[in-house]
Amino acid sequence: MDNTREDSFDVVIVGGGAAGLAGALTLVRARRSVLVIDSGSPRNAPAAHMHGYLGLDGASPAELLARGRAEVEGYGGRIRPGTVVAAERLSDGDFLVRCGDGSIVRARRLLVATGLVDELPAVPGLGERWGRDVLHCPYCHGWEVGDGPVAVLADGPMAVHQAQMWRHWSERTTLLAHTWPPGEEDRELLAALGIRVVEGEVTGLAVADDRLAGVTLAGGAAVECRALVVAPRFTARSGVLTSLGLPTTDMTRDGHVIGRCVDSDPATGATALPGVWAAGNVTAPLEKVAGAAAQGAQAAAALNADLIEEEARRAVEARRAGAAEPAGEGAAGRTGRG
Repeated sequence: MDNTREDSFDVVIVGGGAAGLAGALTLVRARRSVLVIDSGSPRNAPAAHMHGYLGLDGASPAELLARGRAEVEGYGGRIRPGTVVAAERLSDGDFLVRCGDGSIVRARRLLVATGLVDELPAVPGLGERWGRDVLHCPYCHGWEVGDGPVAVLADGPMAVHQAQMWRHWSERTTLLAHTWPPGEEDRELLAALGIRVVEGEVTGLAVADDRLAGVTLAGGAAVECRALVVAPRFTARSGVLTSLGLPTTDMTRDGHVIGRCVDSDPATGATALPGVWAAGNVTAPLEKVAGAAAQGAQAAAALNADLIEEEARRAVEARRAGAAEPAGEGAAGRTGRG
């Protein structure tokens, strides 16, 4: 790649997950020149299947992205592997996007769909099982583990809520008190639902034949489970947006911070900086794949409408300027004077 070349597009989309590709598809079908820059690290990569996506339930995340890339490229969109390290707004309102390989591209508008990072509790072995049998969303995985022994790791304010939710899929749900023992009122609720509470800090996982068999507690005791539910901290991949001066904000529950995201208009995806839109988990951490794709399409439609308005405004300005010029003073006359 020629790192000194400055390519120019109507829209640069940072992030090629469900939100970014849905936005790209909407925009290329609107006859916009579009470049998607994707780091190739989707949040749901560890999961073998995705669920709840109408028409593609049970498909792998990789299959969805491959189909989406092919559709975008089929309409003339460009997809480039790489990492965007920063962006800056120019005096004319356009943007320069700087990539990790030193290349620079120019865009009239930006759509940021960089997603988030799930920061897991500090228990050895969670990362290796994440998205397989260490889980957090019952709508994504509840059917697959339903009726089996499920344990919920309590290390923050989401634990009792999670136990209550997962109890709907499995009556064999246990709350592991770990570092966040429930209070008396919560214990009454858990008892009423038949959810057992096990005291003690979880120190590791028990795995047999590459499947979760249970957890071990400080002191050596073991608790059987086939799925371990955790509450990750949701941290937006916000580097591009913060480089433009857009801050991240705390996402809280019961007064406790459970993550950080970038604010955008929930209907259009517009951020506080004109010309920049955000979609997917970078701005809506709890959104699932289908919702992230919908956000990408909605943001793209709003972005395209903004470009149409700008183009109409410029056309009117150009027409007025042409009408105001005295006879013989048009562009051709000026050029002829040499």
